[in-house]
Amino acid sequence: MRLADATWTDVRDADLDVAFVPVGSTEQHGPHAPLGTDTLNAVAVAEAGAAAYEEGDATADGNGAEESPGAVAVAPPIPVGVAEEHRAFDGTMWVSPDTFRAYVRETAESLTRHGIDRVVFVNGHGGNVEALAEVARRFSRDDAHDGYAVAFTWFEAVGEHAGDMGHAGPLETALLRATNPDLVREDRVAAASEGAADRWGEWVSGVNLAHDSDEFTENGAVGDPAAGDAARGEALVELASDALAELARAVVDRESI
Repeated sequence: MRLADATWTDVRDADLDVAFVPVGSTEQHGPHAPLGTDTLNAVAVAEAGAAAYEEGDATADGNGAEESPGAVAVAPPIPVGVAEEHRAFDGTMWVSPDTFRAYVRETAESLTRHGIDRVVFVNGHGGNVEALAEVARRFSRDDAHDGYAVAFTWFEAVGEHAGDMGHAGPLETALLRATNPDLVREDRVAAASEGAADRWGEWVSGVNLAHDSDEFTENGAVGDPAAGDAARGEALVELASDALAELARAVVDRESI
């Protein structure tokens, strides 16, 4: 169930097990991919993960009858995140980590008022990872409600593909080609590949010396976007959505901490 498309009575009458809150960013993704890439990809994985959860194997109740899983509420995405590292590139938006944490936490807390007390933040932006982990912990420890939350980052749940992540590189481009192909500027992919950096950052003794992305990538891309076709994107969606559905089942079954 997409919350933004539902009525309040739809939500009241639904058997909702868990909410997925897509969290993205509005930031540069090279010359070929839209500023909303992280948000678009988070939404695509959240919706596919909800379908995978709802289509999961029915389980037997105490009388041997099959009992289908409940539904997933897919919340509207949070489109601006912790992305100041891309500030040199036009159109990038960001908020401070404090503002981001407060907004995401309070958004999740509003769901508990309606009995939706299991939440998975479905993240599409690396800069959000640290802040979302703290939000999930604080939300789960809050004595004011019975909520429990975890943070899931889709590109960390795609098996051997994860090592090719980069930025606006093969994985993000592949997922876009599979889910939002009209938004990929195909005529700019070759130039994006030629100007892309090989890796994220400037590393010495395990420390990244570069605070901002323009210090190591001229056009904003890291990794070769040409290596991410639609077929790979479909595989990524399947891997990420299956992992998300498995995680959601564990979250639903777990007691609050």
